[in-house]
Amino acid sequence: MNLHPIPARDASEPHRAATTLELFFDLVSVIAIAAVTAGFHHAIAEGHGLEYLPRFVFLFLAIWWAWMNFTWFASAFDNDDRLYRILVMVIMTGALIFAGGAEGIFQTLDFGIGLLGWVVMRIGMIGLWLRAGAGNPDYRRTAFRYALGIAGAQVCWCAMYFLTDPGSPAFFAAGALCFLIEWSVPPYAERAGNTPFHRHHIIERYGLLMIIALGEVVLSVAHGFGLLYGDHSQLTVAVVSLSALVIVFALWWVYFCEAEPLPTREFNAVFIWGYGHVFVYMATAALGAALAASIDVAGHQAHTAQPDVSHYLGGALAAAYMALWLVRDRALALPPRLAIALPVMSAGFALAGFAGLEVWDFAALSLATAAWRAPHGKAPA
Repeated sequence: MNLHPIPARDASEPHRAATTLELFFDLVSVIAIAAVTAGFHHAIAEGHGLEYLPRFVFLFLAIWWAWMNFTWFASAFDNDDRLYRILVMVIMTGALIFAGGAEGIFQTLDFGIGLLGWVVMRIGMIGLWLRAGAGNPDYRRTAFRYALGIAGAQVCWCAMYFLTDPGSPAFFAAGALCFLIEWSVPPYAERAGNTPFHRHHIIERYGLLMIIALGEVVLSVAHGFGLLYGDHSQLTVAVVSLSALVIVFALWWVYFCEAEPLPTREFNAVFIWGYGHVFVYMATAALGAALAASIDVAGHQAHTAQPDVSHYLGGALAAAYMALWLVRDRALALPPRLAIALPVMSAGFALAGFAGLEVWDFAALSLATAAWRAPHGKAPA
């Protein structure tokens, strides 16, 4: 087995693409996001969406952060030797332990097994950073700061588990504090020297996670089409399912309409782009949950009415497009008519949600959003 340190990657390397190991890693995120989104879907359909929204946010942040930790590391340091692969597989094992308990955590907020998964993940992640620090004098302080910060954050999570009761105010307050500690590690570490991430590689990786989030909406559409078979066949289900398909197509179109969504390596811009994307992903997953609940309403399988579900539908779409404006459009040199498209349409989605409009109304608004913001499809590179 090769025990050599991990050298830094070339930040300007041509044709840098996601590796098969990174794509394999993403499968874990698929499972975890699907479990949390399904729980939120059922909560909305049962009329308890607001009660379970904090749990959805809490778990989604945890899933996203696990993905973030590995993704940014692999963009800067990846020699693909045996030990690197084994350490990544250790991280994947921990992530799967967490993902396997995601549904139970969503229901009870007892994350004992999930904590075990995080500890396993951290063992692999700290090992990777220590190897990176050992082999790169220029990035040694940065890498060791990452390793120390990750270990310290994990100690905080363990303390939270043993000192607070699940679902209590202290639980959520301690959880928020732990997340703040987690999110402060990269800025603290990068002050010692910026890691050589590959800009186009990161753009691709973020696009792939967006595809995963959009997959939750596609899964909802498939659920609706499934109800058309047998005794559930009815026009309303078909219309709602097709409307959901229009909504997800439009969101995909707008998200991927720019060839250079991250045009700079400047730290503040990268920080906003990298962290702010969690709101795009979370809102997209919540959109999948709301559309699945809308299909349940259309198929008479829910204990709530469409106007109530539309609050979540409008809120998710407004949040997704507003977050996309924050992380991307705000920083691009767009013509004025395009620069205002997403804020204006976000307000429209929010108002439609407040008014409790039907799913096909949101489909019409989605079409208008795509036609306004991305009239020519993908921008030229």
